[in-house]
Amino acid sequence: MTGLYEEVRIAVHAVWTRRWLALAVAWAICLLGWLAVSQIPSRYESRARVFVQMRSVLPAGSEAGAMGDQQRDIDTVRQTLTSSVNLEKVVRGTDLAKTASSDREVADRAAGLQNAIKITAQQDNLFEIVSTAATPKLASSITQKLIDIFVETNLSDDRAQSTQALQFLDGQLQSLGAKLQDAEAKRADFQNRYLGSLPGSGSVADRMGAARAQMSQVDGDLAAASSSLAALQGQLSGTPPTIAGAAAGGAGVGPARARLAAIQGQLADARGRGYTDNHPDVIALKSQLAQAQAAVRSEPAGAAGAGVPNPAYLSLQSMLADRQANVAALRMRKQQLQADLDTLSAKLSEDPEVAAEQGEIERNYTVLKDQYDRLLAQREQVNLRSQAQSQTDAVKFSVIDPPTQPRTPAAPNRPLLLTGILIVGILGGIGSAFAMSKLQATFPTAQRLEKASGMPVIGSIGEMLTRHQAELRQRQLKLFIGGAGALAIGYVALLGVEMLQRGLAA
Repeated sequence: MTGLYEEVRIAVHAVWTRRWLALAVAWAICLLGWLAVSQIPSRYESRARVFVQMRSVLPAGSEAGAMGDQQRDIDTVRQTLTSSVNLEKVVRGTDLAKTASSDREVADRAAGLQNAIKITAQQDNLFEIVSTAATPKLASSITQKLIDIFVETNLSDDRAQSTQALQFLDGQLQSLGAKLQDAEAKRADFQNRYLGSLPGSGSVADRMGAARAQMSQVDGDLAAASSSLAALQGQLSGTPPTIAGAAAGGAGVGPARARLAAIQGQLADARGRGYTDNHPDVIALKSQLAQAQAAVRSEPAGAAGAGVPNPAYLSLQSMLADRQANVAALRMRKQQLQADLDTLSAKLSEDPEVAAEQGEIERNYTVLKDQYDRLLAQREQVNLRSQAQSQTDAVKFSVIDPPTQPRTPAAPNRPLLLTGILIVGILGGIGSAFAMSKLQATFPTAQRLEKASGMPVIGSIGEMLTRHQAELRQRQLKLFIGGAGALAIGYVALLGVEMLQRGLAA
């Protein structure tokens, strides 16, 4: 421990004896360092946070691709804010334009702003804008101008784009409409010449297939109607046209016979409708018929006279007329379909290219119709979106945190640099003095001399100072303290100037 203390004391003594060298080196390092720090320009940062959301008053799905492209629109915000056109507007709208005398200088300052402005996405729709400038006021004005320009250009650009889209779609619709009318005229002319009254739609083969299918259905209906007509004719042949029971004096038939005739008419009508013997109505009518027949047998017979018309026979005759008319109509429909098929087959045999012509006409018409319908739907969507934009903002741009006006520069940190240079200067001065002591061949103690020479040292004599030398050393000490104090005062003065500049800039 004693040896270490001795070494430290020797080192301090060596530095102290060369204190003027240490002070000069410290002054040189501090002056050069402080001069370099003073040449570094101050950079102030102004920050703002904005919320950008693509807003629409239209329901979901009413805008073609608008909601699906929302993330793409949000990414476009970043590019729009720092576009060269917007940056040139920022230069012209702030104090940067005062030092620019030509468009070239304005473009150069706009290119410099490209690196001085940073946009960071904190969340999906939340952005932080950081602008760096030489003064706090300029940094804040750059950020505010950037926000104002984006809001103005976004609204005007959206509405201009909607107007141009409407004009383009109107022109395309007009051109397609003319082509679609020509295709419709060709299609109608072909149908009048070849297809006639054939059922269905589509090509010649499709319509002929539909006609044959309808003819098969007509054949089935005709067979069923003919069978029903034959059954009704057989039932009519077994029904008497008149019923005996009128008296010679003109009196009507008895009530039992009248009721029997009515029940027979109802039963005939039910069978004419196709009811079987197991039908509940037919079973009930048969039961009533048996009771009526028993009542007729017990009723006294009147005088012989002319018979009266049978109601069941009359009903069957009416039904027979309906069935005959239905059969005749089905036969006429079959003859018409067969005639149309024969006519078209004859035309196709004469002109085999008809089917190919009709297919081409149908394809052209279908393609033009689909394109026209899609363009018309897009035109309505763009028109609806344009009307919504004229009454509302398509983009919701909210300033969450307005641009800040910084009080301290973001770079450089001059107090820290000044302090670091002072420490480096002091350490440099001490180090230079210590290094100089190592280069000179002196012996601070008798033990060092004895060790270096290898001979014993009998004794040592301390330094004896005269009064004049002591006064000289005191004056030198005061000068040294003054020089070191001046260095400290210079450091404090530079800190004060820095604080004063910050206050004036704010």
